[in-house]
Amino acid sequence: MTTTTTVNGQIIGRAHYSTRAVLDGLLAESGTTFHQAVALNATADGGAMERELLTGLMTGTLKIDAEAAREVIDSLIAAGLLTHAGTRVELTASGRALQDGIRAGTSRITALLYADLPAEDLATAGRVLTAVTERANAALAAG
Repeated sequence: MTTTTTVNGQIIGRAHYSTRAVLDGLLAESGTTFHQAVALNATADGGAMERELLTGLMTGTLKIDAEAAREVIDSLIAAGLLTHAGTRVELTASGRALQDGIRAGTSRITALLYADLPAEDLATAGRVLTAVTERANAALAAG
């Protein structure tokens, strides 16, 4: 029997940790951490970008401090997945191949998890979760 639940932090958390566990399984296949995957994804979407912009994207998305974000970026440079020229970083060919594989795997996971959910329900959930995220970010900023 399916019960109707109202969205709250516990429901959001369960969904997050369950889907994150599935994603972590995919990332483990390539030895990539979640934080590294976020950095690769942001760089793939943005192309060559200022290192500090990538740092800011990571701190804003992951709620980590700038030093932790820089350590992740450094690990990707050391692994030959990002190049660093001047103040800009960019995916290497190896980084692009890894990111393409992660993106393909993520697409398969998304298809599995969201396949039969009505588009209007997904749109509503997207709006609600975006609003919750904006409010949480504002509360964090207010301090």
